[in-house]
Amino acid sequence: MKASDEQAFREFADARMSALLRTAYLLCGDWHRAEDVVSTAIVKLYSSWRRVSRADNPEAYARQVVVRTWLDETRRPWRRERSVDIVPDSPAYDADVTPDAVVRRADLRRLLTEMPARQRAVLVLRFYDDLSVERTAEILGCSPGAVKTLTSRALGTIRGRLPNGVTTLSDLEEAM
Repeated sequence: MKASDEQAFREFADARMSALLRTAYLLCGDWHRAEDVVSTAIVKLYSSWRRVSRADNPEAYARQVVVRTWLDETRRPWRRERSVDIVPDSPAYDADVTPDAVVRRADLRRLLTEMPARQRAVLVLRFYDDLSVERTAEILGCSPGAVKTLTSRALGTIRGRLPNGVTTLSDLEEAM
Protein backbone atom coordinates (compact mmCIF):
# COMPACT_ATOMS: atom_id res chain seq x y z
CA MET A 1 0.00 0.00 0.00
CA LYS A 2 1.28 3.47 -0.84
CA ALA A 3 2.09 5.84 1.98
CA SER A 4 -0.69 8.22 0.93
CA ASP A 5 -3.24 5.39 0.96
CA GLU A 6 -2.03 4.24 4.35
CA GLN A 7 -2.32 7.78 5.73
CA ALA A 8 -5.86 8.07 4.33
CA PHE A 9 -6.77 4.75 5.94
CA ARG A 10 -5.36 5.84 9.31
CA GLU A 11 -7.36 9.06 9.20
CA PHE A 12 -10.51 7.18 8.24
CA ALA A 13 -10.06 4.58 11.00
CA ASP A 14 -9.24 7.20 13.65
CA ALA A 15 -12.28 9.31 12.76
CA ARG A 16 -14.76 6.41 12.84
CA MET A 17 -13.34 4.13 15.53
CA SER A 18 -15.61 5.31 18.36
CA ALA A 19 -18.79 5.02 16.27
CA LEU A 20 -17.81 1.53 15.11
CA LEU A 21 -17.02 0.51 18.69
CA ARG A 22 -20.40 1.74 19.95
CA THR A 23 -22.21 -0.19 17.23
CA ALA A 24 -20.20 -3.33 17.97
CA TYR A 25 -20.83 -2.94 21.70
CA LEU A 26 -24.57 -2.74 21.19
CA LEU A 27 -24.38 -5.87 19.07
CA CYS A 28 -22.11 -7.79 21.47
CA GLY A 29 -23.06 -6.43 24.87
CA ASP A 30 -19.40 -6.66 25.90
CA TRP A 31 -16.76 -3.97 25.38
CA HIS A 32 -13.89 -6.44 25.10
CA ARG A 33 -15.63 -8.52 22.48
CA ALA A 34 -16.69 -5.34 20.66
CA GLU A 35 -13.04 -4.27 20.51
CA ASP A 36 -12.14 -7.68 19.06
CA VAL A 37 -14.87 -7.41 16.43
CA VAL A 38 -13.80 -3.90 15.44
CA SER A 39 -10.13 -4.93 15.35
CA THR A 40 -10.95 -7.79 12.99
CA ALA A 41 -13.10 -5.47 10.87
CA ILE A 42 -10.31 -2.87 10.71
CA VAL A 43 -7.90 -5.52 9.42
CA LYS A 44 -10.42 -6.49 6.75
CA LEU A 45 -10.91 -2.85 5.81
CA TYR A 46 -7.15 -2.27 5.63
CA SER A 47 -6.61 -5.23 3.34
CA SER A 48 -9.26 -3.96 0.91
CA TRP A 49 -8.72 -0.22 1.42
CA ARG A 50 -8.57 0.64 -2.28
CA ARG A 51 -12.05 -0.77 -2.82
CA VAL A 52 -13.35 0.81 0.41
CA SER A 53 -11.96 4.25 -0.41
CA ARG A 54 -13.66 4.18 -3.82
CA ALA A 55 -17.05 3.22 -2.33
CA ASP A 56 -19.88 5.77 -2.37
CA ASN A 57 -20.06 5.75 1.41
CA PRO A 58 -16.93 4.31 3.09
CA GLU A 59 -18.44 4.77 6.56
CA ALA A 60 -21.46 2.63 5.65
CA TYR A 61 -19.10 0.08 4.12
CA ALA A 62 -17.13 -0.02 7.39
CA ARG A 63 -20.31 -0.43 9.45
CA GLN A 64 -21.35 -3.29 7.20
CA VAL A 65 -17.99 -4.99 7.71
CA VAL A 66 -18.38 -4.64 11.51
CA VAL A 67 -21.88 -6.13 11.51
CA ARG A 68 -20.91 -9.00 9.25
CA THR A 69 -17.77 -9.68 11.28
CA TRP A 70 -19.91 -9.84 14.42
CA LEU A 71 -22.41 -12.15 12.73
CA ASP A 72 -19.55 -14.40 11.62
CA GLU A 73 -18.25 -14.51 15.19
CA THR A 74 -21.66 -15.47 16.56
CA ARG A 75 -21.84 -18.31 14.07
CA ARG A 76 -18.45 -19.68 15.14
CA PRO A 77 -18.36 -19.54 18.94
CA TRP A 78 -15.65 -22.20 19.17
CA ARG A 79 -13.14 -19.81 17.56
CA ARG A 80 -13.45 -17.18 20.28
CA GLU A 81 -11.80 -16.97 23.62
CA ARG A 82 -13.96 -18.01 26.54
CA SER A 83 -15.26 -15.25 28.77
CA VAL A 84 -15.06 -15.44 32.54
CA ASP A 85 -17.81 -14.88 35.09
CA ILE A 86 -15.78 -12.54 37.28
CA VAL A 87 -14.15 -9.55 35.63
CA PRO A 88 -11.15 -8.25 37.58
CA ASP A 89 -11.80 -4.55 36.98
CA SER A 90 -14.93 -2.57 37.74
CA PRO A 91 -16.72 -0.30 35.26
CA ALA A 92 -16.40 3.46 35.63
CA TYR A 93 -19.76 5.22 35.82
CA ASP A 94 -20.46 8.80 34.90
CA ALA A 95 -21.36 10.85 37.98
CA ASP A 96 -24.28 12.46 36.11
CA VAL A 97 -25.93 9.11 35.37
CA THR A 98 -28.62 8.15 37.85
CA PRO A 99 -28.70 4.66 39.37
CA ASP A 100 -32.09 4.13 37.69
CA ALA A 101 -30.56 4.85 34.27
CA VAL A 102 -27.74 2.39 34.98
CA VAL A 103 -30.30 -0.30 35.85
CA ARG A 104 -32.30 0.47 32.68
CA ARG A 105 -29.14 0.24 30.56
CA ALA A 106 -28.28 -3.08 32.19
CA ASP A 107 -31.82 -4.31 31.53
CA LEU A 108 -31.55 -3.22 27.90
CA ARG A 109 -28.17 -4.93 27.50
CA ARG A 110 -29.62 -8.10 29.03
CA LEU A 111 -32.59 -7.97 26.65
CA LEU A 112 -30.29 -7.47 23.67
CA THR A 113 -28.00 -10.34 24.64
CA GLU A 114 -30.97 -12.70 24.99
CA MET A 115 -32.16 -12.00 21.45
CA PRO A 116 -31.12 -13.94 18.36
CA ALA A 117 -28.15 -12.32 16.61
CA ARG A 118 -29.98 -11.06 13.52
CA GLN A 119 -32.83 -9.53 15.57
CA ARG A 120 -30.26 -7.76 17.76
CA ALA A 121 -28.42 -6.52 14.66
CA VAL A 122 -31.65 -5.17 13.18
CA LEU A 123 -32.51 -3.26 16.36
CA VAL A 124 -29.03 -1.75 16.64
CA LEU A 125 -28.87 -0.75 12.99
CA ARG A 126 -32.43 0.58 12.79
CA PHE A 127 -32.80 2.34 16.15
CA TYR A 128 -29.29 3.13 17.33
CA ASP A 129 -27.57 3.84 14.01
CA ASP A 130 -30.86 5.20 12.61
CA LEU A 131 -30.54 3.39 9.28
CA SER A 132 -33.35 2.85 6.83
CA VAL A 133 -34.94 -0.53 6.21
CA GLU A 134 -33.23 -0.69 2.82
CA ARG A 135 -29.76 0.14 4.16
CA THR A 136 -30.18 -2.36 7.02
CA ALA A 137 -31.18 -5.01 4.48
CA GLU A 138 -28.07 -4.21 2.45
CA ILE A 139 -25.79 -4.56 5.47
CA LEU A 140 -27.37 -7.83 6.60
CA GLY A 141 -27.59 -9.22 3.09
CA CYS A 142 -31.33 -9.86 3.17
CA SER A 143 -34.51 -8.37 1.74
CA PRO A 144 -36.29 -5.29 3.18
CA GLY A 145 -39.22 -7.59 4.02
CA ALA A 146 -36.93 -9.75 6.13
CA VAL A 147 -35.71 -6.63 7.97
CA LYS A 148 -39.32 -5.62 8.69
CA THR A 149 -40.12 -9.11 9.96
CA LEU A 150 -37.01 -9.24 12.13
CA THR A 151 -37.76 -5.76 13.51
CA SER A 152 -41.34 -6.72 14.32
CA ARG A 153 -40.29 -9.91 16.08
CA ALA A 154 -37.51 -8.17 18.00
CA LEU A 155 -39.79 -5.37 19.18
CA GLY A 156 -42.42 -7.92 20.16
CA THR A 157 -39.84 -9.77 22.22
CA ILE A 158 -38.78 -6.56 23.94
CA ARG A 159 -42.35 -5.45 24.62
CA GLY A 160 -43.02 -8.78 26.31
CA ARG A 161 -39.98 -8.40 28.55
CA LEU A 162 -39.89 -4.70 29.38
CA PRO A 163 -38.00 -4.26 32.66
CA ASN A 164 -39.32 -2.54 35.76
CA GLY A 165 -39.73 1.20 35.36
CA VAL A 166 -39.83 1.06 31.57
CA THR A 167 -43.26 1.52 30.10
CA THR A 168 -42.51 2.31 26.46
CA LEU A 169 -39.85 1.59 23.87
CA SER A 170 -38.89 5.28 23.90
CA ASP A 171 -37.80 4.76 27.53
CA LEU A 172 -35.46 2.09 26.21
CA GLU A 173 -34.07 4.46 23.58
CA GLU A 174 -33.28 6.96 26.34
CA ALA A 175 -31.42 4.23 28.21
CA MET A 176 -29.21 3.61 25.18
